[in-house]
Amino acid sequence: MSAQSMLEQLFKSGMSMLDGKGAGATKGAEEGKSAQGWGQFGTGAATGGALGLLLGSKRGRSFGGKALQYGSVAAMGVMAFKAFSAWQEKQAAQNTAVQSGANPGLSVGGTALNFPAASVPVRTVDRLPAPEVESHSLAMLMAMIGAAKSDGHLDERERSLVESELNRLEADPSMRQWFDNQLSRPLDPAEIARAATSPELASEMYLVSLLVTDETSFMERAYLDELARQLKLPEGLKLELEAQARAA
Repeated sequence: MSAQSMLEQLFKSGMSMLDGKGAGATKGAEEGKSAQGWGQFGTGAATGGALGLLLGSKRGRSFGGKALQYGSVAAMGVMAFKAFSAWQEKQAAQNTAVQSGANPGLSVGGTALNFPAASVPVRTVDRLPAPEVESHSLAMLMAMIGAAKSDGHLDERERSLVESELNRLEADPSMRQWFDNQLSRPLDPAEIARAATSPELASEMYLVSLLVTDETSFMERAYLDELARQLKLPEGLKLELEAQARAA
């Protein structure tokens, strides 16, 4: 199973969960109330899939729930593109002289990144050839898993629920191993940020992280801020991404 397919399955599962159409959703909602750290979605594969496991009791019940209605990898690109475009317009309006000159590069993970000026096409995941979509999807999966761990509550029991869901989706051994490695390793926003090879991908990784975190939680808000810092996102673009997610 490709990273893109896995991510699409996560979004599809999330939509089923939010619509109350996941297998055993009614029963799961009742049983899930007693599942530690997972709120009403804490019953494993029965309540709508792996995305429900990752979201737990977090953003799936607030703006993440709205954003998930887009339900696809390409839709994340559309949202990132809208945020990028709004940020570019504000940058151009604030300082036309700078935008018309040389655009200084920023570095993420040792790779020099040039945040595109308004005249430069934005290459978000919805505007890329298939091989690049796959690499973007893998990085977004990494960001999603990292964000899911940011509240410190992803224990062995919950990891086993994710593993059960991967089995249900018939993920191949290599994908299951990759997932397990991501779940097992210590949370390090700097390491996650190193997967961003373009400003557009950095934006998509931050955007998908917003779906899995609760901004009202101190730990998760702190994680988001540190991730944005490691991704070298300009403050204006960071705010546009957050606004785009809320408006979804």
